[in-house]
Amino acid sequence: MKQYASMTHAEQKAEYDRLLNEYRAFCDQHLSLDMSRGKPSNEQLELSMPMLDVLHGQHDMRAEGGVDIRNYGQLDGIPEVKRIFADLLEVEPDNIMVGGNSSLNMMFDCINWAEALGIMGCTPWAKLDKVKFLCPVPGYDRHFSICELFGIEMINIPMKEDGPDMDLVREYVENDDSVKGIWCVPKYSNPTGITYSDDVVRAFAALKPAAKDFRIFWDNAYCVHHLSDTPDQLLNIFTACKEQGSEDLVYEFTSSSKISFSGAGIAVVAASKANMADLKSKRTIQTIGPNKVVQLMHARYFHTADGIREHMKKHRALIEPKFNVVLDAFDKELSELGIASYTRPNGGYFISFDTMPGCASRVGELCKQAGVVLTTVGATFPYGKDPEDKNIRVAPTFPSIEELSQAVTLFCLCVKMASLEKLMNA
Repeated sequence: MKQYASMTHAEQKAEYDRLLNEYRAFCDQHLSLDMSRGKPSNEQLELSMPMLDVLHGQHDMRAEGGVDIRNYGQLDGIPEVKRIFADLLEVEPDNIMVGGNSSLNMMFDCINWAEALGIMGCTPWAKLDKVKFLCPVPGYDRHFSICELFGIEMINIPMKEDGPDMDLVREYVENDDSVKGIWCVPKYSNPTGITYSDDVVRAFAALKPAAKDFRIFWDNAYCVHHLSDTPDQLLNIFTACKEQGSEDLVYEFTSSSKISFSGAGIAVVAASKANMADLKSKRTIQTIGPNKVVQLMHARYFHTADGIREHMKKHRALIEPKFNVVLDAFDKELSELGIASYTRPNGGYFISFDTMPGCASRVGELCKQAGVVLTTVGATFPYGKDPEDKNIRVAPTFPSIEELSQAVTLFCLCVKMASLEKLMNA
């Protein structure tokens, strides 16, 4: 088929009328499909059900070192779990602190403590006239929501093919002491699927911030979430920082939320010795310790980091076909029309989809009217404002294959309709 932009107005109108009939047929089905969040499917959650049995009937409820996991204590996590996550993140166990089920919660705590108490003796952010965060875009809406809640000004940083625009990052970080942090999803970024190149990681490590309390929030959520036999490789940020003498720049986060149970997993923060001492000094007032029963359950089920890596192959077997369904539909229905572009991630949970400028909101509206809920258009940008109104985060993991096939067919139909509306009204 010809590209839509090269069609005559009459051809565009005829194509639109044809699509409208298809769209009305979808509306008559009264669908109720959800592609709005990157949640594990029920089948993925079932993979970890045997974990619930590992402590059943057990009388040895002590972690390594003799700590009774049923009681208070072990603020930074049991040794077995620290060792597993230290292996995954390529750091030492002493540089790990274990939390509850949500790494987002740990990120929130780090921001909250910086606001109220300051970082390593620096002035609390709440006492400053202005606090700014850099936000690579498109990015993760939950990061942006934390900043918005605390009144932190957000600055868009464009994403390139190998990570954020580091020239722009450097300009802000090294010349403005009100810039206190940057959000990063360095491996299989949410939503683009980009993994930062070695040069980008080294550029982060080489930053010379104007603010002593500037921190890189390195949200390595998808470090083991591969979709191919040739996974992306991410340079260890702490190794790069050690070479520069800048290890205090980074807080790194990850969790088992999309490995085991999203509602009963384990989250961790990795940090330098100095940062860890600072974080622990605050956390020891906040809590007497996280859920060590869940920690021991994970440790005895997975045993090692390799146990997690093997487990993630089962996840891949479930979700890779779903990504293929979506990408195959995009290729078949949209690739030749000149109206869209989309990423082909090698891991993670999302596909980043760009419509023609000014069309994303209309696509979301058409999908919703026909019974398919997408991630809120604009959510991948701070304040929910996509300046070009073109980016949509597609989340294939939760629906069944059958539901996903219906949803992506409708999605493609809506993209075509919104594009033709734009072209015919130009």
